[in-house]
Amino acid sequence: MTSFEIQVENIKCGGCEKSIQKALIAKQGIVDVTIQRNEQKIVVSGVGIDRTEIIEILDQLGYPEVGNNKLSSKAKSLVSCMIGNIS
Repeated sequence: MTSFEIQVENIKCGGCEKSIQKALIAKQGIVDVTIQRNEQKIVVSGVGIDRTEIIEILDQLGYPEVGNNKLSSKAKSLVSCMIGNIS
């Protein structure tokens, strides 16, 4: 089993966490996702998982790796947050 720790930006609430959990757990090979909101850190564990692919998924949701935040990422994260709060 492999684990990756990724520092991200824009995690604001439980809705954000739900959206991230749902998207990452759907990826084949990922078996556990731990989110530490206060530290803006995500730990992903699984078999045959690729760190670059995980970072791409997070970026598409609006939670880019630290240092890569843009206005578009902030907007995407707001949408992910709202979806997470609804579902």
